[in-house]
Amino acid sequence: METRLQERFGLEAFRPWQRETIDALLTGDGHALVVAPTGGGKSLCYQFPATELPGTTLVVSPLIALMEDQVDGLSRRGISATYLASTLEREVLEERERRLFAGEYDLVYVAPERLANRWLLSRLRDLAPPLVAIDEAHCISQWGHDFRPDYLRLRDVLEALSPPRVLACTATATPRVRQEILERLGFTERPHRVVLRGFARPNLHLEAAEIDTKRHRDQVLLEALTDALGSPKAPKGAAIVYAATRRNTERVAEELRGHGFDARAYHAGLPPSEREEVSQRFAAQELDIVVATNAFGMGIDRPDIRVVVHTQAPGSIEAYYQEVGRAGRDGQPARGVLMSSSADIGLRRRLIEGDGGRSEAMVEQQWKLFLDLRRYVEAGSCRHDFILRYFGDEAELLGGCGHCDVCERLEETGGVAREVSEEDALVVRKVLSGVARCHDRVGMRSVAEMLHGKDNDKTRRMGLTHLSTFGLVPEHTPDFLVSVLRRLLTAGLILISGDSYPLVRMTRAGVDVMKGEAPVRVLLPEEERPRGKAAKKRGKRNKERKSFELARADEALFEALREARMLLAKERGVPAYVVCHDRTLAEIASARPTDLESLRDVHGMGPARIEQCGDALVMVVRAAI
Repeated sequence: METRLQERFGLEAFRPWQRETIDALLTGDGHALVVAPTGGGKSLCYQFPATELPGTTLVVSPLIALMEDQVDGLSRRGISATYLASTLEREVLEERERRLFAGEYDLVYVAPERLANRWLLSRLRDLAPPLVAIDEAHCISQWGHDFRPDYLRLRDVLEALSPPRVLACTATATPRVRQEILERLGFTERPHRVVLRGFARPNLHLEAAEIDTKRHRDQVLLEALTDALGSPKAPKGAAIVYAATRRNTERVAEELRGHGFDARAYHAGLPPSEREEVSQRFAAQELDIVVATNAFGMGIDRPDIRVVVHTQAPGSIEAYYQEVGRAGRDGQPARGVLMSSSADIGLRRRLIEGDGGRSEAMVEQQWKLFLDLRRYVEAGSCRHDFILRYFGDEAELLGGCGHCDVCERLEETGGVAREVSEEDALVVRKVLSGVARCHDRVGMRSVAEMLHGKDNDKTRRMGLTHLSTFGLVPEHTPDFLVSVLRRLLTAGLILISGDSYPLVRMTRAGVDVMKGEAPVRVLLPEEERPRGKAAKKRGKRNKERKSFELARADEALFEALREARMLLAKERGVPAYVVCHDRTLAEIASARPTDLESLRDVHGMGPARIEQCGDALVMVVRAAI
């Protein structure tokens, strides 16, 4: 099989989870759900079996651009494939259907909407596909981030075609969504395999920033692009910048061009020819930066994307991880920068409530998914491990990646996570009191300014200066208090309306916390971190502190461990920090674990790292004792 893989697809070997999935289809139960991240190689799990099996494999895919891209790639490899879509001219469509029903294709891609056509479904049944693959299978789940009603018909399609093998693929599925996919496709009624692999992307440096001014947002964006790409005249790779509105994509692209970057906007309002030109130039590495809405990215398989920046928060962790996962597909270091603001929260609520086709339960579910993303933004632990736990991928936990922004902050404090002090709990209760006094009539910013004691025309006009909570928290800035309010929203202690000017109000849980009848379980945000010269000074202090920590460890053993790490990194073709962080090696040098069980107690040695490099590191320790 690996020989045929090299001949047909030009790949040296299957990834372990790809082989597991393909074996399940060809020699096992015949039904499988594979969950792996964007760019992880899911398509090979049905493309390779399609070249092994007699007949034509049917692939259900929701995006024409994605179908076209995969068909082009297969055709270049000499594999016969086509797609059927409403965008094709009638003569072209009829010719493809003629060749399809004559059995001339190994694969045919079809959108789920076309399968509502009884004539087409009848002809496909006569074709007797040996395998039906359902791409983007999370679209079948009403509890996921991208539900599409057309996917609900797929159970009937499978019953009509009765294929001996069915594969469902998705990049983003929580345990609840996975269970719904299995039930709706009828997998739970027969033997099946669930393959969950590849969510860990330790070469991605993940970071999040809460930003409330355009100037700060533009500054963070420019710094992220410059840091990742270098000079605009000779960039070291490519970037995708996501914005929530068409207008913002145009504005940001124009501003980046003003800074010398080769940037173009992409959104659904552009003419199809212009969208196609941007996609093709970016994929061909003729364009450095695309500033886009979430309409861009599917089917883009460019390996040298060094950074993905979200200038506004997307609707869920699933959507975010799918989009940020387009960076660093070559395994080299890449960055994911997520910016969010109070305005994003109100915008998201309006977008959710503004979709008239959603029931009240669906509105609340979509809001819950957004609050999950807010919890990611406010995370007090490793961002990679947060995502792995969210998707239920416990086997790949890193035990702290060592290089996301949260791990770096923990590194600065010696790995000690903050706890809710009595002083912080009092601030939370004061802020909740301010929300209660405002009686659902102002937004977050006004509540924050009232609590700080800002006396101006606006606060006087709204009657906020007469409230008993006016100036209750003068020691904190309005910006800091807005960040506190965002955390209270994420924790379910307050709510906002979906109006164009979102109003804030208490929840029952918030009342209980305010009265002291329930504990405070909300960590306050850090005060604004220094930028510019202050940040550089802090970085210098961190380096000095790290060298002091290393001096206390066994230097000879530490250097031996670093050498072993370098060899492991070369074998895997990844940067050294992806294997493990310097701090982890220093702790190993100090603790001297002689077996894998003892290694589990070392910071940064999660199950995935122990499996990948534990034996080699333990051998170095044993040799030194």
